[in-house]
Amino acid sequence: MRNPLPVVIAVLAVASLAPARADAQIPRTSDGKPDLSGLWDHPFVIDMSKDARNDACGAEVKGCTQKADGPLAMTEWAADWSKNYDPARFDATGHCNPMGYTRSMNAPVPTEIVQTPKEVVFLHESMFAFHVVYLDGRPHPSADDAKETTWYGHSVGHWDGDTLVVDTVGPFFATPKMLLDTAGHPVSEDLHIVERYQRIDPAHLHYEVTVTDPKMYTKPIKNVRTWVLMPKSEEILEYVCTENNKEVEEHHIK
Repeated sequence: MRNPLPVVIAVLAVASLAPARADAQIPRTSDGKPDLSGLWDHPFVIDMSKDARNDACGAEVKGCTQKADGPLAMTEWAADWSKNYDPARFDATGHCNPMGYTRSMNAPVPTEIVQTPKEVVFLHESMFAFHVVYLDGRPHPSADDAKETTWYGHSVGHWDGDTLVVDTVGPFFATPKMLLDTAGHPVSEDLHIVERYQRIDPAHLHYEVTVTDPKMYTKPIKNVRTWVLMPKSEEILEYVCTENNKEVEEHHIK
């Protein structure tokens, strides 16, 4: 698991770069697409209805941000469920289950992106999880075609100019064990996630996520974040979570 001590790196200030110069410095793949590959640190987002704290990344690299739309417009059922949510009774990560799609993106440890022309792979240090986004034009499978329950859904992507657009759906998400965030906001099997990734300069990635779940929220949830590229000397570390987690056994989850 990652050492919690602050990591200090020098980052380029976005405001100091003229747009043309910033674009010229963005690394690209052989097919001309922006190269998103690398180990990225991102904001630690406990509650997707709130802005991030102290403009810092999860591993304390400076330069990350998180902006939210404010309080979530929950349905009556979701509001009641969230109000009575007790992580001591059940929190997926406390039981060493996968974090699920949105919580992996919210986690306080980095994510590595591996990019090829046909797919983009996200390697999450948190829970040592991975997720594949297919860029080959395939459609989402139907519920009948994909009966397996998953924590990360099915993702397909395409390029909108220099922006990677990722579309993720169930309807086979591992609900109700899966949550939107650590604060305990729920999701249903109708969860639909659209993300936009744009490399705005060599050291920063613009990340925008829109969550739609009509069973839980009366309007979409939108977060806008900035990720920061970590030094080449950094790499994903092992994140071991075992079934005899003492946090659960000794009732430390609150």
